[in-house]
Amino acid sequence: MSKIKVMDEILANKIAAGEVVERCASVVKELVENSIDAGSSEIKIELKEAGTSLIKVTDDGTGMDKEDAVVAFNRHATSKIMDESDLYNINTLGFRGEALASIASVSNVLLKTSTGDVGTLVNIKGGKLIKVENTDARKGTIIEVSELFYNTPARLKHMKSLYTELASITEYVNKIALSHSEIRFTLINNNNVILKTDGSNNLLKTIGSIYGVEVARKMLSINGEDDDYIINGFISLPEVNRAGRNHIITLVNGRVVRNQELNKTINDSYHSYKPDNRYPIVVINIELDPSLVDVNIHPTKMDIKFSKLEELLELVKKTITNKLNSQTLIPEVNIIEFSNLDSDVNLNKKEDLENKFEEKIQFNNSSKPKYEEITLDFNIQEEKYVYKNEELKVKENKERLPLLYPVGLVHGTYIVCQNEIGMYLIDQHAAKERLNYELFKEKLTNPTKENIPMLLPFTIELSNNEYIILKENFEFLENMGFEISEFGINSIIIKAHPIWLTKGFEDLQIRKILELVSSKEKEFDLAKFNDHLAATLACKASIKANTNLSINEMEELINDLRKCHNPFNCPHGRPTIVTFTKYDLEKMFKRSGFESLK
Repeated sequence: MSKIKVMDEILANKIAAGEVVERCASVVKELVENSIDAGSSEIKIELKEAGTSLIKVTDDGTGMDKEDAVVAFNRHATSKIMDESDLYNINTLGFRGEALASIASVSNVLLKTSTGDVGTLVNIKGGKLIKVENTDARKGTIIEVSELFYNTPARLKHMKSLYTELASITEYVNKIALSHSEIRFTLINNNNVILKTDGSNNLLKTIGSIYGVEVARKMLSINGEDDDYIINGFISLPEVNRAGRNHIITLVNGRVVRNQELNKTINDSYHSYKPDNRYPIVVINIELDPSLVDVNIHPTKMDIKFSKLEELLELVKKTITNKLNSQTLIPEVNIIEFSNLDSDVNLNKKEDLENKFEEKIQFNNSSKPKYEEITLDFNIQEEKYVYKNEELKVKENKERLPLLYPVGLVHGTYIVCQNEIGMYLIDQHAAKERLNYELFKEKLTNPTKENIPMLLPFTIELSNNEYIILKENFEFLENMGFEISEFGINSIIIKAHPIWLTKGFEDLQIRKILELVSSKEKEFDLAKFNDHLAATLACKASIKANTNLSINEMEELINDLRKCHNPFNCPHGRPTIVTFTKYDLEKMFKRSGFESLK
């Protein structure tokens, strides 16, 4: 007797549901994408208990007639591709024809749909058709999914908490709203509105709806193209960053996608503008010929492959770095009123104070204003960086820092400056670190082999494995400007060093260079090595805290900083300078609005 049997349709759909319907967010994703493909201009998502009790999606799309409404629940039933050739020119979000069948096999589905004539109601539970009947003729589709995973207890058991499920759904709806700013999206959970966009096709306004107006004010528009790709969207100023990568949102022809190499390139484009463990808020839409991308890799259709990935990565990096390099990026200090803190906070405990600040920040970011209250001009010209009532115009030359006049030093660390716009504080260590970093990186990138003979040759004894690695890299070190040779067992002697090493720090810097060379990775990247080495040497050779400078020394440091490629951050992403605008100062001293006091 044969042991191999063909599974029945319901069992096959339940197995398919394991990939297509992982959680509540998967159901929302599939239903919303169907609504978008149907040409909807408004999509409303209503949840009960984060979708575990009910998921209801209402749209005003083309709808379906009775025959299509029933056939749509069959496995591999789709209107989006007709033959094999369509796989290489996919212009819709869905195309597999698995979603509705998979969802219906593990839940109770009620569908109401109409093309504008007679409406149709279809009820399917556990993959079995319960009823089909005529209903009202509202054009569009309403689909309700309840009792999710009622017949697959193993999957139901492993559902996350309501908060986690809601967070996952919200994250998806945020991203799809950003990818289709021309559609009005509403997300409601337990009758509470979480997100509402206006469908004005203004991406910056949609960003304001999701992240808040203050974040939207600090977004920069980007545009770039080559022979195969057109990219556009918004990137945040370096001061606006998050702890996770989830806010780097990449869209391909309106589809939310994941690509690790692309995300890494976007983050790397902010190198030295922000700390390495923080990530920017980015929304980039990539337009290309559908034949250059493969979305048919995974049932979620989020993991994709590009046929010309290297060209895309180069275009993205060039576009972002050019935009950042053209901006004046001095963070404005946000004043936090201590009187607004809860009275039970112990201000003598640093951790309590930091936790309270973090709570306030999270609360402020989570609160979304109504559209009538938004006063942000969403047609921002990024050539100007606006600070309330003042403007800093970006200069055409390399001196992106405005003229500053030092007036003193605080705690031997922070230089106090002023100009007509306001007051500035410069971290002298971070500023000097930036100067050294750019000097060292230039010397490492364009070595001249210029060196200085050492009065007393420098001898270093190494472990056997370090000696072997350094011996292999003698030529690399000689190109830097070292004069180096073997000196007995597991020892080397250095007779000359590069001319650009910092006076007084030669010993320390030579040891650091040898240490980094001996720990070179197998897949060695010279550019990354030079960058890491420059940043390491710069930190060790910079002005330390509690070092008093004269006014002349301050002026010299500021003038040198103004000539830097990026004068706003140290190599590790910390700010070199912050500002209090004149408006901020007047506000703190209650002078703002009182003409008699001016």
